Amino acid sequence: MTMTTTISEMLTAHANCKKNLARKELIQQSVDHDRVTKLRTGALSSWTPPESTGRSPKDTYVVDTPAVTNHLDWNSTNNIPLSEESFEMLWNDAIALLATKEVIFETDRVIGADSKYALPVKTVADKALTALFTDNMFRPEPKDIANSVFADKPFTLLVLPDDKLDASRYEGHLRTSLDGSTSTMAVAMNFDGRRGVVFGSAYLGSVKKLMFTVMNYYLPEQGILPLHCSANEGKNGDSALLLGLSGTGKTTLSADPERALLGDDEHGWSSDGIANFENGCYAKLIDLNPQKEPEIFNAVFHKDDYLNHGAIVENCMIYPNGNIDFSDDRLTPNSRASYPLTFLSNVKESSTSVHPKTILFLTADANSILPPIAKLSRDQAMLWFLMGYTSKLAGTETGVTEPISTFSRFFGGPFMPRNPRDYTDLFGKKMDEHKVNVYLVNTGWTGGTYGVGSRIDITITRMIVSAALSGALENVEYHEDSLFHISVPKTCPGGATNKILNPIDTWNDKEAFNVRAQKLASDFSAHFDKAYGKSDIPASVKNMCPGK
Repeated sequence: MTMTTTISEMLTAHANCKKNLARKELIQQSVDHDRVTKLRTGALSSWTPPESTGRSPKDTYVVDTPAVTNHLDWNSTNNIPLSEESFEMLWNDAIALLATKEVIFETDRVIGADSKYALPVKTVADKALTALFTDNMFRPEPKDIANSVFADKPFTLLVLPDDKLDASRYEGHLRTSLDGSTSTMAVAMNFDGRRGVVFGSAYLGSVKKLMFTVMNYYLPEQGILPLHCSANEGKNGDSALLLGLSGTGKTTLSADPERALLGDDEHGWSSDGIANFENGCYAKLIDLNPQKEPEIFNAVFHKDDYLNHGAIVENCMIYPNGNIDFSDDRLTPNSRASYPLTFLSNVKESSTSVHPKTILFLTADANSILPPIAKLSRDQAMLWFLMGYTSKLAGTETGVTEPISTFSRFFGGPFMPRNPRDYTDLFGKKMDEHKVNVYLVNTGWTGGTYGVGSRIDITITRMIVSAALSGALENVEYHEDSLFHISVPKTCPGGATNKILNPIDTWNDKEAFNVRAQKLASDFSAHFDKAYGKSDIPASVKNMCPGK
């Protein structure tokens, strides 16, 4: 008996399996039975246990099978192998446990707005909130799904967010903690078997990112480049991509009243153009500013009857009187909101567009070394695509915080499981075919490092982004930064940005700037040697690495 038959039989035999409920019913079920509170705006607020306020990378596994093993980059710390035997244990235990639940929820959706490669995904969970999340984030099945390359290759995902695994049963199968105990959580995907399991993680992002990783494995074999990016379209039909890690501004900057949004996080670039994977957005709420980010705020907190709403606010500090403190990170700095794209005021219904004219690489450089914008040549773009740089802020023990250089290849490393050349070759090919302009945009600090300088104001960044997307930066003079191998504009339309274009000019202590710049360049060089020192990266790309 196959595993597919087993899940089908369980669903058929279950006394209370709610299949593809209407949205209002999913909202009501979430309110009645899950950890959900109705906010006065009509949105739903939910909280997770402390271990589920974000992804759990150490508990995220890829099943190693003969069919996939040579395509996966086992040098990546994000690819933790799991045996087929261990996965079957997880799968069978999930089915057995779902069969005992009083009620379970089944949704049938797809990943991908382009029906030529939309991936059918069946999600089975014991929580209505999980089903509502898939309704927000995954897309309705198109009428022409039969045309998809994946039409007869669906994916099945089982989700048990609140149930922990029996540690004694999984000893030797799952990771061991420092105290010697076996983990009771697992997020596992079997590309070959087209199945996935989320066991013990209540973070809704675990569901979203598992399916993103699945698409990132499948698509390169179809000649399609998957990207961790937002995308939008101008009034003239020109499209743009914004690549960046969490916290760099993908969602904020792509929500532009002058440009129609395709999506805020995950897209495919095929021979036909760009297509969003998703049906909604999963935006960070920490420090959300309603004045500077009105699109996101209104999408999440517009007032409506709760049965018409369905935006999910996850782990945000909300007081008994209903007030929300977006700056309070005592629960987690990773508070989130899930909402359908239709809640935004300016979206393109099809979520598809032509080949991009402009690509922006976003980085939040807390070192205050990189310029607010720089133009990248083809080899420079390949290098920055490989590196996926941003910086994070360390916790402090002595009252001083220091930026930590963070590199995540392709600006989405944890979710890009294949060998690097599978992504870089496609990226280079598409850049060459479509003559794309590529810019590096620093949304981080100016005037000094974190704690000394200040974050570049979002209104200035928007002005810079608009100049890049309009083509205005193609006609200005540049100077070459010989340490970071990037071209920095001497002027930028808008005027107010010119005084911060050259980072050293914003520092009072020029020598301190040079020391910090050398340190950041050394971080780049060291990471490149560690990650790609044994890879066949072309010399022309390698030579563009800062510090080399």
